[in-house]
Amino acid sequence: MQQHAVSDVVISVALCQSDGSYVCSPDLSIRERRQKDKEERLSLVLWRRPVITLRYFLLETLIKLKEWTFKLWQRRGTVSLFLVLCSASYLAYYTEGTHQQYVQYLEKKFLWCAYWVGLGILSSVGLGTGLHTFLLYLGPHIASVTLAAYECGSTDFPEPPYPDQIICPQDEVDGNISLFSIMSKVRLEACMWGAGTAIGELPPYFMARAARQSGADPDDEDYEEFEEMLEQAEGAQDFVTRAKLGVQHMVQKVGFFGILACASIPNPLFDLAGITCGHFLVPFWTFFGATLIGKAIIKMHIQKLFVIITFSKHIVEQMVLLIGSVPKVGPALQKPFSQYLEAQRNKLHHAGGSVPADENWLSWVFEKVVLVMVGYFVISIVNSMAQSYAKRLQQQRHSEEKTK
Repeated sequence: MQQHAVSDVVISVALCQSDGSYVCSPDLSIRERRQKDKEERLSLVLWRRPVITLRYFLLETLIKLKEWTFKLWQRRGTVSLFLVLCSASYLAYYTEGTHQQYVQYLEKKFLWCAYWVGLGILSSVGLGTGLHTFLLYLGPHIASVTLAAYECGSTDFPEPPYPDQIICPQDEVDGNISLFSIMSKVRLEACMWGAGTAIGELPPYFMARAARQSGADPDDEDYEEFEEMLEQAEGAQDFVTRAKLGVQHMVQKVGFFGILACASIPNPLFDLAGITCGHFLVPFWTFFGATLIGKAIIKMHIQKLFVIITFSKHIVEQMVLLIGSVPKVGPALQKPFSQYLEAQRNKLHHAGGSVPADENWLSWVFEKVVLVMVGYFVISIVNSMAQSYAKRLQQQRHSEEKTK
């Protein structure tokens, strides 16, 4: 902590020797300047400063496109190989022949896997906590398969329309459904979603690793929080700080198995594990391998098992009965749930058909929730990119002031 204080004083003195852009006061420090810059950037949001936010967003988008184009040009050999593979895939896709059945199968599986990987990445990167797309998409999908499996007595749903729509097979089935058969039915979706969340944990790792290797002291909020936590390690009393320190110590001292343990449980502090691994230069495959195994295999099987047990037939029936036992409002609340479950049972045995009003109401609510989440995600991207451009301007201004 003393090193940081000395560094702040030295840099502050150097700045005071410039043309007076900074006030030469012992109260002025680099931390205070950075805090002021951060507050200025955070005020740059659509609902406060819409015009300048949109302008900065467009300028940052142009800069990013220029940077990506330059990086692609530097790796033009890899890009050329990728384009050749895309061209070969295009020809195979549109050329008639007996191979078309395999092409269609691979296309279906690829798009299905890419869909769930994308939702997993959005949970880690775009939507913040890692729970949103699970609650909005993967959880309901597992629940639907579970309810259908118990109702149909089988998981061999006709394809198509599965997975777009679940209906019971027309052939006779033995009716014996097991927990493991349901887990096997949704394993691909769950593992792909978990792999997406693991990929989404890479940006904090690369950010901290690049900062440590370059010796830079980035203005990233998560990285600053990590540094402050390390400084305040001694004498920490509050639960959140102790929890963060526990994650940091486990990852730093135990290594692969510490990362695996943190990734294998629902852990809102796992971003800190990525920053810790990057800061201490943990090898990439040690970090990503442990994260992938923990999130895509161990944690996903735990979450999947929890959802399947929760929506098993006898537990759902007990829940509906429990809702009905609530005094006064119980019967009114029980009715729409009972009607919804009955409508789902009818749909499973009859493809198509009319949709009940209660199901329409629930679908309408779900669609609006998804729209709100997507809207929030888009707005957060605009705000984040605008703030990133503002950060560029601040760094440029400070650099010019130092050189004067």
